[in-house]
Amino acid sequence: MSEDSIEKGFREKIQEAREKNLELLDLSNSYRTQPLNKIPEEVFELKHIKILNLSGNQIDKLPDTINECSNLSHINLSNKKLINLPESIKNISNLIWLNLWNNQLTNLPESLGNLSNLTFLNLCNNQLTNLPESLGNLSNLTWIDLSSNQLTNLPESLGNLSNLIWLYLSNNKIIKLSESLGNLSNLTHLYLWDNRLTNLPESLGNLSNLTQLELSGNPLVVPPPEVVSKGVDAVKQYFRQLREEGEAYIYEAKLLIVGEPGAGKTSLAQKIQDPEYQLQDNQESTEGIDVIKWSFPLDNEREFKVNLWDFGGQEIYHATHQFFLSKRSLYTLVADSRKEDTDFYYWLNSVEQFSDNSPLLIIKNEKQDRQREINESALRGQFTNLEKTLATNLETNRGLAEIITAIQYHIQNLPHVGQPLPKTWVMVRQALENDSRNHISLEEYLDICETNGFTLLEDKLQLSRYLHDLGVCLHFQEQKYSSLYKTVILKPEWGTDAVYKVLDNHDVINNKGKFTGNDLQRIWKDDKYASMSGELLELMKKFQLCYEIPDCKDTFIAPQLLSDNQPDYDWNRSHNLILRYAYPDFMPKGIITRLIVVMHQYIDQQQYVWKTGVILTKDNTKAEVIEYYGKREIKIRVAGIDKRGLLSIVAYELDRIHDSYKRLKYSKLIPCNCPKCKDSQSPHSYPFETLRKFIEDQQDSIQCQQSYQMVNVLSLLGDIIDLNKLVSNDKQDSNQSIQFKGDIQQLFLLLSQEGNISGDFSEIMANINDQSPKINISGSGNISGNAKVTSSSAGWFNLGDISGKVTNTINQLPSFDAEPESDKKQLKELLSKLQSAVLAEDLDDEDKAEALEQIEDIASSLTNSEDSAVKKIANKAMKMLIRIAAALSPTANMVTICKELPDLISKIF
Repeated sequence: MSEDSIEKGFREKIQEAREKNLELLDLSNSYRTQPLNKIPEEVFELKHIKILNLSGNQIDKLPDTINECSNLSHINLSNKKLINLPESIKNISNLIWLNLWNNQLTNLPESLGNLSNLTFLNLCNNQLTNLPESLGNLSNLTWIDLSSNQLTNLPESLGNLSNLIWLYLSNNKIIKLSESLGNLSNLTHLYLWDNRLTNLPESLGNLSNLTQLELSGNPLVVPPPEVVSKGVDAVKQYFRQLREEGEAYIYEAKLLIVGEPGAGKTSLAQKIQDPEYQLQDNQESTEGIDVIKWSFPLDNEREFKVNLWDFGGQEIYHATHQFFLSKRSLYTLVADSRKEDTDFYYWLNSVEQFSDNSPLLIIKNEKQDRQREINESALRGQFTNLEKTLATNLETNRGLAEIITAIQYHIQNLPHVGQPLPKTWVMVRQALENDSRNHISLEEYLDICETNGFTLLEDKLQLSRYLHDLGVCLHFQEQKYSSLYKTVILKPEWGTDAVYKVLDNHDVINNKGKFTGNDLQRIWKDDKYASMSGELLELMKKFQLCYEIPDCKDTFIAPQLLSDNQPDYDWNRSHNLILRYAYPDFMPKGIITRLIVVMHQYIDQQQYVWKTGVILTKDNTKAEVIEYYGKREIKIRVAGIDKRGLLSIVAYELDRIHDSYKRLKYSKLIPCNCPKCKDSQSPHSYPFETLRKFIEDQQDSIQCQQSYQMVNVLSLLGDIIDLNKLVSNDKQDSNQSIQFKGDIQQLFLLLSQEGNISGDFSEIMANINDQSPKINISGSGNISGNAKVTSSSAGWFNLGDISGKVTNTINQLPSFDAEPESDKKQLKELLSKLQSAVLAEDLDDEDKAEALEQIEDIASSLTNSEDSAVKKIANKAMKMLIRIAAALSPTANMVTICKELPDLISKIF
């Protein structure tokens, strides 16, 4: 390339490097309009350069002459055109850092393995289909990114990289991992999401230093998904137990039967169990859930056990069924061909949401041989879990044999069936199944584990978590000091029956969902419930089915039984903040009633609440939240002093509820603030993700579709959220501000995944020997000077998230009504006031977040105040709160409240 053809800026950089004998040459194309399409020949004359940055250009080939720059230690070739690497790259023996992110490489030369000093290699976002075995020769490699390629397998030699710490393999097509990965003894981070893995190698259990293991987006069977979801330690425990105890297998699954009331669900369940069963003329509809045992023989002389769950179809049950629609089960949707009232889209969406897309059969119950056509192809196009549609007349058994055959086939082919489990797990499962009791204490469960070969407490608890997630039993481990933690429910139907006895009780229904402790004693008077009323009430609270009315001890509300009538109330319509949630395809039932439960302490006068809505009040601010199920929408409007603060808390709790539906699609709709829309109760709205995309694409304004005016995007978001918290939620985008000094190598090694270095390096190089230079590395790997990027992977209601978490912790505390606990009750109330004061004070967001976290620490300590370690936590949190308050005026509300803390803390802890 002649000097005349080189863009002036590049030419000046090359000349400067030559004249000053610089070790760094920055020819990146961040700020230039004409990129390089090949490396200027003059570059190869600069024998002294150690760092070469060519990112952002259009270079499609790295010439053999690159090896003339034999002193190179760092090369950045991140761009979009490079299609191959020359064999001669092996001669750059001093290379320790190589960034080839975002190119078109399809393969790598074997000679790459000669770069024995290489410690950092970024090959993310290329087109690689395989890797050379020589990659295993890079014994000094500590960081390698192979994500976003087309890899289906990995070379066995990858296990030779004994110094590797970070390994990125996400977003490929990998179907199997080599056992040799277990040799990576220094590995701390392994990213494997979005591949095609069904089994992990047992040797992963050997990675004692592994702290981060990301596996989402894989159809994993081994380890079971229920184990994988608990994190890397659970995976290690699973493999350790397999290794120590050997393998065994469980042939068991659940068949869940759903549909409208009177469709024939119970008849089908009875016919599956006994084809000769005679149908009843006036068979009563199922109340709640019935569980029936069924089994059939397998080819290997084993027996396959099935638990048939027959779900009541009445609408009152729909919101509660979701807690028992388990994953990795087979579903049947029964439709009455005479009535033609089955809402196929509702039921198929429900199963898809709550069961993680478990397989489903549609059973057309053709009573009196009346047939009905179903647009099966249209349903299949939307629901990938729909396996088959079958017809039957249950009265004559026409089609029944085919249905039973289909059920047997699909249920024994569920992914978890026949998967290897530690022998002790299977032995305990069988012991629990043979136990006729409805529930046992945690101590009794642990003894059963001990009898069947368990020795470690963590292994026993891991098994109960696994069985809980499968729906085999119920054991809630989140709050270790609750009565539910100390109870293992062996027969989940026992718990569901108790719950539905309350929701079906005529007195409770007539009283619009209100009931007392005395009511429960009457409802649960049977021996099997009477001694467990406390645990059963806690179970209802756990499922967000009821709440205790504040300051009205032992009186509860089940919000799904509240009146349908919206009460009359005055509303200040001026300067409202409005946020809407829209559900384009499907809106689960029960979202609003769950929100009412989690936010019940804020219900205005404990009076303004109804079946589909609620008025919340906090700090002279009110929020109206109404569900419009027919429109698939929830609308929030807020009026008062701290509109954004209360809105953020409501949105946080709604988002937590949404997160419990793994596949739920919804949009947050931000209201327009143009003059026409500003005080309108029906302003034009913009999807939040659209506004975020505008910001990412540096688009300042967007058009209102009512006034046609252009509106500032940041002002739209600023009305609703704290713009400082607006960051990407992308898995691999976690911005960080990194401060370090000295070694230039450390600068490059601390790059984020893409490692894309760009911009003018003169300032960075000038500060290399500075004692505290600030070098910023963004989530996309860009390095720049001065500007500080705050570390965050949080969502858009970050401060509200923290405050909502505090609210949840305080809400879950006991009432502390007993006389010896009056100090705890006082502190609980004080912490709630302190939370409100913190949010209202003139503190920056970092101090507010810190203060809220200290409040949560104290609240969490209240249930275990005798523990010496907990005492230290509470006292440390109190001191931190007082320190933060010291920055405020002596008359500030937070200061006044903090003065009451030391006395209470000393009494309790």
